[in-house]
Amino acid sequence: MAQPLIELDELDRLANEAFPGLVVRKDLLRRMRSSFGVPAFVIEFLLGKYCASIEEAAINEGLEFVRETLASKYVKPDERESVKSAIKQHTTYEIIDKVSVKLVETHDKYWASLSNLNLDYINIDDRLVHEHDRLLMGGVWAEVALRYDDTFIFKGQNRPFFIDSIRPIQLSNRNIEGYVTARKRFTRDQWLDLLMRSMGYEPNHPYYTKRRKLHCVLRLVPFVEKNYNSVELGPRGTGKSFVYQQMSPYCHLVSGGQTTTPTMFVNLSTGQRGLVCLWDVVAFDEAAGIDFSDKSGINIMKGYMEDGAFSRGRDIITAEGSVVFVGNIDGEIATIVRTSHLFYPMPKEMDTAFYDRIHAYIPGWEFQKTHDDAYTNHFGLVTDYLAEVFRELRKSSYVDYAERHFKFGSHLGGRDQKAVRKIISGLIKLLHPDGEVTREELAEYVEYALEMRRRVKEQLKKMGGLEYWNTSFSYLDKENGQETFVRVPELGGGSLISEGTLAPGSIYTIGTDANDNRLALFLLQAQVNPGSGRIIPLGNLSSRMKEAIKTADAYLRANLKNLGITADIDSYDFNLQAINLNQAKEGAETAVAFFISLVSAILEKPVLERTVVLGEMSVQGLLLRVTFLPERMQLAVEAGAKRILIPSENKRDLAEVPDAILTAIQWQFYDSPNKAAMMGMGLV
Repeated sequence: MAQPLIELDELDRLANEAFPGLVVRKDLLRRMRSSFGVPAFVIEFLLGKYCASIEEAAINEGLEFVRETLASKYVKPDERESVKSAIKQHTTYEIIDKVSVKLVETHDKYWASLSNLNLDYINIDDRLVHEHDRLLMGGVWAEVALRYDDTFIFKGQNRPFFIDSIRPIQLSNRNIEGYVTARKRFTRDQWLDLLMRSMGYEPNHPYYTKRRKLHCVLRLVPFVEKNYNSVELGPRGTGKSFVYQQMSPYCHLVSGGQTTTPTMFVNLSTGQRGLVCLWDVVAFDEAAGIDFSDKSGINIMKGYMEDGAFSRGRDIITAEGSVVFVGNIDGEIATIVRTSHLFYPMPKEMDTAFYDRIHAYIPGWEFQKTHDDAYTNHFGLVTDYLAEVFRELRKSSYVDYAERHFKFGSHLGGRDQKAVRKIISGLIKLLHPDGEVTREELAEYVEYALEMRRRVKEQLKKMGGLEYWNTSFSYLDKENGQETFVRVPELGGGSLISEGTLAPGSIYTIGTDANDNRLALFLLQAQVNPGSGRIIPLGNLSSRMKEAIKTADAYLRANLKNLGITADIDSYDFNLQAINLNQAKEGAETAVAFFISLVSAILEKPVLERTVVLGEMSVQGLLLRVTFLPERMQLAVEAGAKRILIPSENKRDLAEVPDAILTAIQWQFYDSPNKAAMMGMGLV
């Protein structure tokens, strides 16, 4: 069947001229994949050989040959028995299938398996296993020559199938020089678009903004950068795992996250090296399900992600495999950012030290479910050619490029700088393989890399507190000294504490969620109406907050004269509400703030703008020390407060507060609830 003509654009023509025989129409790939369930690089291996042309007649002829090849050699699961029969009938037979090998110690022999043929215990020569060691770690797609010999008996059982030869589905040509030279014919944006088309996406579609294009390219960095660790969590169906499943024969996708320490690192009984030693990229799909049967696995991986080495037995083993985690994250990101952290779907065994080894966090929630019109019908580089080039690019490094023109800000620690350098190096390899990048382009990559690493650090701060306080990432231009701070979009441009003076009766405080000691910002509001002296809590207040309101009310009634209140409060009702700005479940240690809210409402005096009050008290006004003072002050600063009132019982705790926080906010101590109220309203 003739393929419909497409209208070639400038990028199509340029790609065909620069890479003759190494580009293919990506719509042909999609059509083939719908008929043959093999990875993209398998189909493109054949398309690249027989359909790399802009002539429709040549494409149609080549396409028919590819279709016939796949039809005759690719084993469909429902045809496996007829294929076995054909092998027996013809004595020798060629198929395309995924080959894997295991060593059966009790047999002292290697046995091969064919995935789609569903055939085990196939004889294979040791020489083939040694030539293709990835056969032992998940297997490889290949053209396989099979032979049938019904005279072969092993340990009393007939094992008639033999593998005579294996031709892995991968190009042998790694002409990096030709690739680099051809890249010079494209502008940076043209090249970015060609990479997008090579992944199967149409860059001219309105959905693919410049930022989304960079996110797509960032998914490729593990292929070109050694020992690079990244995570991407987002909605289902956005293509998170596609590149790790379809784009390269040098990537191993661990589905469901299930693995073992010997499989991942080294088998001590056989000495067989694990996934990170044999594959350029090891990607965990459905990262939430990662589970090591040996619980030491997480700690070993933590060490490996730090420096590319791990200790098993007596040996220190080094490897270069990059580690990628992809998975789903549910719910509105704005809500998750307020109430939790962006690593929450990951396994509970992973701690802050583990996540600190992550170099980049790709914001998967910025992608939508991919629709058909976002896929390209134009030419892109043959996937397998790209995979070979990417493998060669791993040998180079551009980690020093950023600091030729820029200097990292003071908040970047050693791991932060290492992460940013690796991201920038990877982007340069992908977009400027010759290393020729302009100052403006480099600034763009520096800013982007800082954001990807800062996203990791922000979650660490939420999980680990003050240890990870320094998240104000920036870079300085060495020429003019200008410092640029980098934001993380999901954190928002504004703050929880709004500018301007609030209405009387309104005040901010930080309470404690008694369930998990998590801190949360609350806006308390009191409204005075004619009535009979009732206190009316509004909304779904926790029992701890209701107790705090009773304490505040009792102390207020006993201290009316001291506060200069002459009104008969029994002739009013007080509506009290607590707006939970962080969606915590509880709000303990808030009695002083409720007291100030009532006083402010009665006196009709507003609290000074952007003021946060900390404090708990007894019914007689005895002040109690609040817990987690450094963390409370940190939260106040992050929320946008410029002033904080602290019980005098916490004076000793001030020494634990980092200087960066102390200088970021005005702080004052108070020694009684009455004093706190007057200070809050600026009356003393």
